[in-house]
Amino acid sequence: MNFMASTNNVTKLIITGLFQDPEIQRVCFVMFLPMYLATVVGNGLIVVTVSISKSLNSPMYFFLSYLSVVEVSYSSTVAPKFISDLLVRVKTISLEGCVVQIFFFHIFGVTEILLLTVMAYDRYVAICKPLHYTTIMSRLMCHLLVAGSWLGGIIHSVAQILVTVKLPFCGPNVIDHYFCDLHPLFKIACTDTSVEGVIVLTNSGLISVFSFLILVSSYIVILFNLRNHSAEGRHKALSTCASHITVAILFFGPAIFLYMRPSSTFTVDKLVAVFYTVITPMLNPIIYTLRNAEVKNIMKRLWGKKVNSGMQ
Repeated sequence: MNFMASTNNVTKLIITGLFQDPEIQRVCFVMFLPMYLATVVGNGLIVVTVSISKSLNSPMYFFLSYLSVVEVSYSSTVAPKFISDLLVRVKTISLEGCVVQIFFFHIFGVTEILLLTVMAYDRYVAICKPLHYTTIMSRLMCHLLVAGSWLGGIIHSVAQILVTVKLPFCGPNVIDHYFCDLHPLFKIACTDTSVEGVIVLTNSGLISVFSFLILVSSYIVILFNLRNHSAEGRHKALSTCASHITVAILFFGPAIFLYMRPSSTFTVDKLVAVFYTVITPMLNPIIYTLRNAEVKNIMKRLWGKKVNSGMQ
Protein backbone atom coordinates (compact mmCIF):
# COMPACT_ATOMS: atom_id res chain seq x y z
CA MET A 1 0.00 0.00 0.00
CA ASN A 2 1.39 3.40 -0.98
CA PHE A 3 1.07 5.71 2.02
CA MET A 4 3.32 8.41 0.57
CA ALA A 5 2.19 11.52 -1.32
CA SER A 6 0.39 10.67 -4.57
CA THR A 7 2.68 13.01 -6.56
CA ASN A 8 5.73 10.76 -6.05
CA ASN A 9 7.65 9.60 -9.10
CA VAL A 10 10.28 7.99 -6.88
CA THR A 11 9.61 4.47 -5.57
CA LYS A 12 13.20 3.33 -4.91
CA LEU A 13 16.03 5.20 -3.20
CA ILE A 14 19.78 4.74 -3.63
CA ILE A 15 21.84 5.04 -0.42
CA THR A 16 25.39 6.38 -0.87
CA GLY A 17 26.68 4.52 2.21
CA LEU A 18 29.41 5.38 4.68
CA PHE A 19 32.39 5.10 2.32
CA GLN A 20 32.67 4.62 -1.45
CA ASP A 21 35.86 2.53 -1.55
CA PRO A 22 34.99 -1.23 -1.77
CA GLU A 23 38.11 -2.17 0.24
CA ILE A 24 37.19 0.16 3.09
CA GLN A 25 33.61 -1.17 2.98
CA ARG A 26 34.88 -4.74 3.41
CA VAL A 27 37.01 -3.64 6.37
CA CYS A 28 33.92 -1.94 7.86
CA PHE A 29 31.92 -5.16 7.38
CA VAL A 30 34.53 -7.19 9.29
CA MET A 31 34.54 -4.52 12.03
CA PHE A 32 30.82 -3.74 12.40
CA LEU A 33 29.33 -7.26 12.14
CA PRO A 34 31.00 -8.44 15.41
CA MET A 35 29.94 -5.14 17.03
CA TYR A 36 26.28 -5.74 16.16
CA LEU A 37 26.43 -9.38 17.30
CA ALA A 38 28.05 -8.21 20.57
CA THR A 39 25.20 -5.69 20.98
CA VAL A 40 22.56 -8.42 20.65
CA VAL A 41 24.38 -10.94 22.85
CA GLY A 42 25.51 -8.41 25.52
CA ASN A 43 22.13 -6.73 25.94
CA GLY A 44 20.40 -10.11 25.72
CA LEU A 45 22.55 -11.40 28.59
CA ILE A 46 21.52 -8.42 30.73
CA VAL A 47 17.80 -9.02 30.01
CA VAL A 48 18.04 -12.76 30.83
CA THR A 49 20.23 -12.20 33.92
CA VAL A 50 17.84 -9.61 35.40
CA SER A 51 14.76 -11.74 34.63
CA ILE A 52 16.10 -14.97 36.22
CA SER A 53 18.02 -13.47 39.15
CA LYS A 54 16.04 -13.03 42.37
CA SER A 55 18.51 -10.49 43.80
CA LEU A 56 18.31 -8.10 40.80
CA ASN A 57 14.69 -7.16 41.49
CA SER A 58 15.11 -3.44 42.28
CA PRO A 59 13.67 -0.75 39.98
CA MET A 60 17.19 0.12 38.75
CA TYR A 61 17.61 -3.34 37.20
CA PHE A 62 14.01 -3.39 35.98
CA PHE A 63 14.76 -0.22 33.97
CA LEU A 64 18.14 -1.58 32.88
CA SER A 65 16.55 -4.69 31.35
CA TYR A 66 14.07 -2.55 29.39
CA LEU A 67 16.91 -0.28 28.29
CA SER A 68 18.72 -3.35 26.92
CA VAL A 69 15.59 -4.43 24.98
CA VAL A 70 15.33 -0.94 23.47
CA GLU A 71 19.07 -0.92 22.64
CA VAL A 72 18.79 -4.13 20.62
CA SER A 73 15.63 -2.90 18.86
CA TYR A 74 17.16 0.51 18.15
CA SER A 75 20.39 -0.89 16.71
CA SER A 76 18.47 -3.51 14.70
CA THR A 77 16.52 -0.87 12.77
CA VAL A 78 19.78 0.29 11.15
CA ALA A 79 22.71 -2.11 11.68
CA PRO A 80 21.61 -5.29 9.79
CA LYS A 81 20.84 -3.44 6.52
CA PHE A 82 23.83 -1.12 6.91
CA ILE A 83 26.19 -4.08 7.45
CA SER A 84 24.76 -6.15 4.57
CA ASP A 85 24.92 -3.08 2.29
CA LEU A 86 28.68 -2.95 2.85
CA LEU A 87 28.94 -6.05 0.63
CA VAL A 88 26.92 -4.70 -2.32
CA ARG A 89 27.89 -2.07 -4.88
CA VAL A 90 24.48 -0.39 -5.26
CA LYS A 91 22.58 0.08 -1.99
CA THR A 92 18.83 0.53 -2.43
CA ILE A 93 15.69 0.78 -0.32
CA SER A 94 12.07 1.40 -1.28
CA LEU A 95 10.56 4.77 -0.37
CA GLU A 96 8.04 3.03 1.92
CA GLY A 97 10.84 0.96 3.46
CA CYS A 98 12.78 4.16 4.09
CA VAL A 99 9.83 5.73 5.94
CA VAL A 100 9.28 2.54 7.98
CA GLN A 101 12.97 2.58 9.00
CA ILE A 102 12.68 6.23 10.09
CA PHE A 103 9.48 5.43 12.03
CA PHE A 104 11.02 2.63 14.12
CA PHE A 105 14.40 4.35 14.44
CA HIS A 106 12.73 7.37 16.07
CA ILE A 107 10.40 5.27 18.26
CA PHE A 108 13.30 3.36 19.80
CA GLY A 109 15.61 6.41 19.90
CA VAL A 110 13.18 8.60 21.85
CA THR A 111 12.08 5.68 24.07
CA GLU A 112 15.74 5.23 25.01
CA ILE A 113 16.14 8.96 25.75
CA LEU A 114 13.07 8.88 28.02
CA LEU A 115 14.20 5.64 29.73
CA LEU A 116 17.61 7.16 30.49
CA THR A 117 15.80 10.15 32.02
CA VAL A 118 13.58 7.82 34.07
CA MET A 119 16.69 5.98 35.30
CA ALA A 120 18.18 9.31 36.46
CA TYR A 121 14.96 10.02 38.37
CA ASP A 122 15.16 6.54 39.95
CA ARG A 123 18.73 7.27 41.18
CA TYR A 124 17.59 10.67 42.49
CA VAL A 125 14.77 9.09 44.56
CA ALA A 126 17.05 6.25 45.79
CA ILE A 127 19.80 8.60 47.01
CA CYS A 128 17.88 11.75 48.00
CA LYS A 129 14.67 10.18 49.39
CA PRO A 130 15.79 6.72 50.60
CA LEU A 131 13.06 6.38 53.25
CA HIS A 132 10.33 6.92 50.64
CA TYR A 133 12.03 5.01 47.82
CA THR A 134 9.95 1.81 47.93
CA THR A 135 6.72 3.85 48.18
CA ILE A 136 7.54 6.24 45.32
CA MET A 137 9.14 3.66 43.01
CA SER A 138 6.46 1.02 43.44
CA ARG A 139 6.06 -1.74 40.87
CA LEU A 140 3.05 0.07 39.40
CA MET A 141 5.04 3.33 39.11
CA CYS A 142 7.94 1.50 37.40
CA HIS A 143 5.57 -0.04 34.84
CA LEU A 144 3.89 3.34 34.26
CA LEU A 145 7.26 5.05 33.69
CA VAL A 146 8.32 2.38 31.17
CA ALA A 147 4.91 2.56 29.43
CA GLY A 148 5.20 6.36 29.37
CA SER A 149 8.64 6.10 27.73
CA TRP A 150 7.27 3.83 25.00
CA LEU A 151 4.22 6.07 24.51
CA GLY A 152 6.46 9.15 24.24
CA GLY A 153 8.55 7.40 21.58
CA ILE A 154 5.47 6.40 19.57
CA ILE A 155 3.87 9.89 19.72
CA HIS A 156 7.16 11.52 18.70
CA SER A 157 7.67 9.14 15.77
CA VAL A 158 4.09 9.42 14.50
CA ALA A 159 4.47 13.22 14.48
CA GLN A 160 7.69 12.93 12.43
CA ILE A 161 6.11 10.54 9.92
CA LEU A 162 2.97 12.65 9.45
CA VAL A 163 5.29 15.47 8.35
CA THR A 164 7.28 13.18 6.04
CA VAL A 165 4.50 11.31 4.19
CA LYS A 166 3.05 14.56 2.81
CA LEU A 167 6.28 15.44 0.98
CA PRO A 168 6.50 14.89 -2.80
CA PHE A 169 9.52 13.01 -4.19
CA CYS A 170 10.07 13.37 -7.92
CA GLY A 171 13.85 12.89 -8.17
CA PRO A 172 16.76 12.72 -7.64
CA ASN A 173 16.55 9.54 -5.60
CA VAL A 174 20.01 9.42 -3.97
CA ILE A 175 20.21 9.70 -0.16
CA ASP A 176 23.59 10.91 1.09
CA HIS A 177 23.70 8.68 4.18
CA TYR A 178 24.08 5.01 5.11
CA PHE A 179 20.49 4.69 6.42
CA CYS A 180 17.21 6.57 6.14
CA ASP A 181 16.80 9.57 8.41
CA LEU A 182 14.73 12.74 8.18
CA HIS A 183 17.31 15.34 7.13
CA PRO A 184 18.81 13.27 4.26
CA LEU A 185 15.28 12.42 3.04
CA PHE A 186 14.14 16.06 3.21
CA LYS A 187 17.04 17.05 0.94
CA ILE A 188 15.68 15.02 -1.98
CA ALA A 189 12.06 16.20 -1.63
CA CYS A 190 11.05 18.35 -4.62
CA THR A 191 9.66 21.13 -2.43
CA ASP A 192 10.94 23.55 0.19
CA THR A 193 11.36 21.62 3.47
CA SER A 194 12.50 24.47 5.74
CA VAL A 195 9.27 24.29 7.79
CA GLU A 196 9.60 20.51 8.12
CA GLY A 197 13.24 21.01 9.15
CA VAL A 198 12.15 23.34 11.96
CA ILE A 199 9.52 20.79 13.09
CA VAL A 200 12.18 18.05 13.22
CA LEU A 201 14.57 20.37 15.08
CA THR A 202 11.84 21.19 17.59
CA ASN A 203 10.63 17.61 17.94
CA SER A 204 13.90 15.64 18.01
CA GLY A 205 16.36 18.25 19.24
CA LEU A 206 14.33 19.70 22.09
CA ILE A 207 13.34 16.25 23.41
CA SER A 208 17.07 15.39 23.58
CA VAL A 209 18.06 18.70 25.17
CA PHE A 210 15.25 18.87 27.76
CA SER A 211 15.72 15.21 28.73
CA PHE A 212 19.46 15.77 29.06
CA LEU A 213 18.88 18.88 31.23
CA ILE A 214 16.51 16.91 33.50
CA LEU A 215 19.10 14.13 33.72
CA VAL A 216 21.96 16.55 34.52
CA SER A 217 19.79 18.38 37.10
CA SER A 218 19.03 15.05 38.82
CA TYR A 219 22.73 14.29 39.17
CA ILE A 220 23.59 17.79 40.40
CA VAL A 221 21.00 17.36 43.19
CA ILE A 222 22.37 13.87 43.89
CA LEU A 223 25.95 15.17 44.20
CA PHE A 224 24.84 17.88 46.64
CA ASN A 225 22.98 15.28 48.72
CA LEU A 226 25.97 12.94 48.80
CA ARG A 227 27.95 15.47 50.85
CA ASN A 228 25.93 14.35 53.89
CA HIS A 229 26.63 10.64 53.31
CA SER A 230 29.49 8.57 54.71
CA ALA A 231 32.53 7.88 52.51
CA GLU A 232 31.31 4.30 51.94
CA GLY A 233 27.80 5.49 51.10
CA ARG A 234 29.18 8.09 48.68
CA HIS A 235 31.33 5.50 46.91
CA LYS A 236 28.44 3.04 46.56
CA ALA A 237 26.05 5.71 45.26
CA LEU A 238 28.58 7.12 42.80
CA SER A 239 29.46 3.66 41.46
CA THR A 240 25.80 2.98 40.59
CA CYS A 241 25.45 6.43 38.98
CA ALA A 242 28.72 6.42 37.03
CA SER A 243 27.57 3.77 34.53
CA HIS A 244 24.35 5.60 33.84
CA ILE A 245 26.06 8.98 33.40
CA THR A 246 28.57 7.44 30.95
CA VAL A 247 25.85 5.80 28.86
CA ALA A 248 23.74 8.98 28.87
CA ILE A 249 26.65 11.14 27.64
CA LEU A 250 27.52 8.60 24.90
CA PHE A 251 23.92 8.64 23.67
CA PHE A 252 22.82 12.24 24.22
CA GLY A 253 26.02 13.86 22.94
CA PRO A 254 25.80 12.67 19.30
CA ALA A 255 21.98 13.02 19.22
CA ILE A 256 22.10 16.67 20.31
CA PHE A 257 25.02 17.33 17.90
CA LEU A 258 23.04 16.02 14.90
CA TYR A 259 19.53 17.30 15.64
CA MET A 260 20.18 20.69 17.23
CA ARG A 261 21.91 22.28 14.23
CA PRO A 262 21.29 22.71 10.50
CA SER A 263 21.85 19.52 8.50
CA SER A 264 24.96 19.17 6.36
CA THR A 265 26.54 16.65 4.01
CA PHE A 266 29.73 16.35 5.99
CA THR A 267 31.14 12.84 6.43
CA VAL A 268 31.44 13.68 10.14
CA ASP A 269 27.61 13.45 10.38
CA LYS A 270 27.72 9.86 9.16
CA LEU A 271 30.56 8.98 11.52
CA VAL A 272 28.71 10.51 14.49
CA ALA A 273 25.61 8.52 13.46
CA VAL A 274 27.69 5.30 13.37
CA PHE A 275 28.71 6.04 16.94
CA TYR A 276 25.16 6.09 18.31
CA THR A 277 23.61 3.46 16.01
CA VAL A 278 26.32 0.77 16.19
CA ILE A 279 29.00 1.54 18.79
CA THR A 280 27.06 2.95 21.78
CA PRO A 281 24.48 0.08 21.90
CA MET A 282 27.43 -2.35 22.06
CA LEU A 283 29.20 -0.37 24.81
CA ASN A 284 26.18 -0.12 27.13
CA PRO A 285 26.17 -3.72 28.45
CA ILE A 286 29.97 -3.58 28.81
CA ILE A 287 29.78 -0.32 30.81
CA TYR A 288 26.96 -1.58 33.06
CA THR A 289 28.59 -4.94 33.82
CA LEU A 290 32.14 -3.61 34.31
CA ARG A 291 31.06 -0.71 36.55
CA ASN A 292 28.45 -2.67 38.51
CA ALA A 293 29.97 -5.32 40.78
CA GLU A 294 26.55 -6.78 41.66
CA VAL A 295 25.59 -7.46 38.03
CA LYS A 296 29.08 -8.77 37.27
CA ASN A 297 29.10 -11.22 40.20
CA ILE A 298 25.58 -12.50 39.49
CA MET A 299 26.42 -12.99 35.80
CA LYS A 300 29.52 -14.98 36.73
CA ARG A 301 27.53 -17.07 39.19
CA LEU A 302 24.55 -17.70 36.91
CA TRP A 303 26.38 -18.32 33.66
CA GLY A 304 29.21 -20.16 35.41
CA LYS A 305 26.61 -22.63 36.75
CA LYS A 306 25.08 -23.03 33.28
CA VAL A 307 28.47 -23.72 31.69
CA ASN A 308 29.46 -26.20 34.42
CA SER A 309 26.12 -28.05 34.28
CA GLY A 310 26.37 -28.20 30.48
CA MET A 311 29.85 -29.76 30.67
CA GLN A 312 28.79 -32.43 33.16
